[in-house]
Amino acid sequence: MCDLGVVIEGTQVEPRVDRLYEELARHNVRLRPHCWISEEWFSPDGIPGIAIPFYLAHPRLAKLEQRQMYEVEGGSHDWCMRILRHEAGHAVETAYRLGRRRKWQQLFGKASKPYPEFYRPKPYSRSFVLHLESWYAQSHPSEDFAETFAVWLNPNSAWRRRYKGWPAMKKIAYVDELMTELAGTAPPVRSRREVDPLHRLTKTLREHYTAKKEHYGVDVPAVYDRDLRRLFSDLPRDAKRETAAAFLRRIGPQLRSSVAEWTGEHSYTVDQVLRETIARCRQLQLRTNRPESRGIRDATIFLTVQTMNFVHSGHRRVAL
Repeated sequence: MCDLGVVIEGTQVEPRVDRLYEELARHNVRLRPHCWISEEWFSPDGIPGIAIPFYLAHPRLAKLEQRQMYEVEGGSHDWCMRILRHEAGHAVETAYRLGRRRKWQQLFGKASKPYPEFYRPKPYSRSFVLHLESWYAQSHPSEDFAETFAVWLNPNSAWRRRYKGWPAMKKIAYVDELMTELAGTAPPVRSRREVDPLHRLTKTLREHYTAKKEHYGVDVPAVYDRDLRRLFSDLPRDAKRETAAAFLRRIGPQLRSSVAEWTGEHSYTVDQVLRETIARCRQLQLRTNRPESRGIRDATIFLTVQTMNFVHSGHRRVAL
């Protein structure tokens, strides 16, 4: 990975970082988190900076990420800005040591709480803002703050109207109060150190993607044969129709994209559920038995239910 030689300067990432700095300046926040290219998105403990994944710094690397993981996290302008605002929240928490404040702990919890490997989200809770996918604010107090900060920082979030009447409004109002207090104040933590910069990483791309796929892999939920037989057919009269496995493979990209968007799951995770479904359809020798438009609709519903069963099983992995 150190041989890739990519940098932020001159890429699509550079104007997005500049945009983040402009949004911070609009609120008179003195901190400008330093950014560098690394393996993935993160903001290190004790360092008010932001690591940006290598695949955003070159179109060919973005295509490789898409091919390997079925999505490019932060690949569009809006998506990248959402993540940058979130990571800026972590940087601000670090730079101003906000996690030590009593009121911060009362509203968000203790930042020192260990990160869980998995968490069980409550999709309909109004005690947390909705910013990144996967109800990420619910995973840890620091993520709750970072998500709340991102909503507050976004000039287009209309948070006063959007979260009116929500318990989460207390958190956003506190962030507004806090950042007004800190406006123009130099942060006490100013380290410019870079953690795991790309030029020091000696692992190969193959090793990187093997580990990443293992991280986002799942213990696939049981596929219910009864539901599959409602969706498809194993009757002799349908023996000459397209197999269910072939149908699902053909519409797979459309299914994966739709279900990932609606569930908030990583596309690679959804793909694992889809693959298991295809394999079971093959074992049961199922075939299509309805118009294609209805088949696509019903398959989307089925895959969404299977994926949400995984979500509610309490095994949503925290993306560290």
